[in-house]
Amino acid sequence: MKAVMLMFDSLNKHMLSAYGCQSTITPNFERLRKRSLKFDNFYVGSMPCMPARRELHTGRYNFLHRSWGPIEPFDESMPEILKKQGIHTHLVTDHKHYWRDGGATYHSRFSTYEFIRGQEGDNWKGVVNKPIVHYESGETEENKQRKIASRTQHLINQQYMQDEKDHPLVKTINHGIEFIETNQDADNWFLQLECFDPHEPFYVPEKYLQMYGLSNQDFDGWPPYYLVTEDESRQKVIRGFYQALVTMVDEYVGQVLDVFDKYNLWQDTMLIVNTDHGFLLGEHEWWGKNIMPLYNEIANTPFFIYHPEITSVNESRKMLAQSIDIPATLLDYFNAPIPPNMQGKSLISGLENDSPIREYALFGYHGCQINITDGEFVYMRSPVVQGTEGLNDYTLMPTRINRRFTPKELQGTQLHEGFDFTQGCAVLKIPATSVMTTDSDRFGHRLYNVKLDPQQISPIVEFETECRLLENIRLMMIANDAPLELFARYGLSKNDAVSMEQIALEHQYISAAATTLDSYELAQDVKYGVISLLQYIDTRKLGDIREKLLNQLNKSLSQEQLIAFIIDNFPTENHNELMYRVALEMRLK
Repeated sequence: MKAVMLMFDSLNKHMLSAYGCQSTITPNFERLRKRSLKFDNFYVGSMPCMPARRELHTGRYNFLHRSWGPIEPFDESMPEILKKQGIHTHLVTDHKHYWRDGGATYHSRFSTYEFIRGQEGDNWKGVVNKPIVHYESGETEENKQRKIASRTQHLINQQYMQDEKDHPLVKTINHGIEFIETNQDADNWFLQLECFDPHEPFYVPEKYLQMYGLSNQDFDGWPPYYLVTEDESRQKVIRGFYQALVTMVDEYVGQVLDVFDKYNLWQDTMLIVNTDHGFLLGEHEWWGKNIMPLYNEIANTPFFIYHPEITSVNESRKMLAQSIDIPATLLDYFNAPIPPNMQGKSLISGLENDSPIREYALFGYHGCQINITDGEFVYMRSPVVQGTEGLNDYTLMPTRINRRFTPKELQGTQLHEGFDFTQGCAVLKIPATSVMTTDSDRFGHRLYNVKLDPQQISPIVEFETECRLLENIRLMMIANDAPLELFARYGLSKNDAVSMEQIALEHQYISAAATTLDSYELAQDVKYGVISLLQYIDTRKLGDIREKLLNQLNKSLSQEQLIAFIIDNFPTENHNELMYRVALEMRLK
């Protein structure tokens, strides 16, 4: 038995013709659709990149216990289990996070692996006299400096990939095809062929850009992780670069399908094509990921699967599934043991007849909104407290994306007895100092009927549905042995079920907070900004500033005046944070 998982990063399914897109050129994804089963209700689990990849090894949610990090010493890894069962596992990837501190133990779980260098800010080519990059945002200084370093290194790297054959995507696919051709007569192997594209920067050979009337002179390839401030013509350019890169991805999907055809791998080889998450391209007035609610453009991802023993192809599947189900599926396919701690479910039993394998899917970022879907509704549950107080990372591998935890971050660390999946190991309990979305309580709780409102334009109020979904968040947290303090963070009790009375009281409070400012003559966007600022003021007990703000509201208020109020009344070191926060709120609808 053989299997290939062809994986991409940041692939928005709404940009694929196989999912109905008419504007992106993707004939090979259409070809793939006809040879496989296409899932309509496939969801992420833990966000973003490496949290998602830990799930591909362990079949467990990462985001309930920690943020970004490597495989833990106690983790049971799918490729390693296969390796121990005599299945040769091979990884080919240009995903640079595997060779950084925050991902350094994933690749070594495979029998063999190959790295392709040069994507994004990969510290690849050494040039002492570096180009100068200017980058401004309302982010923390650490994030800004990391992005400046990434952009600088990318300008260096791209000088060594001027021809399409030198592009990391092309090299990655070619090395994967080389493995297939070398081993196509052999049995018992699994190939994870993993491409960083279409993740930004959107670095695309000219010929693909020309298909969309664009040139490399039109855009530097770096979309902002921010709200949309560009006019429609500029938005079209940014989306066009992404579409051009997706068309390039499509070209090389076709080359993998060609190899399947050439050696008739359809006879004995499973094929999975997936992504870790999607990407917002102006939908909901946002670019990127990480700093906004997990809308379906990010969370509801493309997924295709071909099973050589399943006769059905060229069909859609409505069954609910998510990333944690992939490792269980591969272990099941190879008749390998599935660890009892693996929470994911094998898809195989449901493939033929579209029979359900799960009722609910949980997904989110560590410490931010926790989300649940049953395939019909999506419920986003915000923290009921602000900031990171009481939030902890539980880990034996304390690293960030590209560095170790600092001594300052490790101050206050305690030893925790561990969880039901840590195999008797105690773990470090480290106070969380940052989360992917700062102050995610500002978004509030949201409920969408994604069957009737697939674009999630209008949140709804249905007490019974919200109660049911919130109760199942609680039950799934219990089943995953979530830290006790996490229940309080989301307004839950580990021991008591969610009641209709609780939901009604919450809505009463939310309604009261939203109408506090109704007596003032404020534009709706400014009202969102003022509510956000008042929340910040109240949680820090800044009574004098609160009184000043309410006095100014008596004279009405514009966006510009609200920003000026921040500058005049808060310390300089808080200006970027507050202006960023308020600007986001004034664009929320």
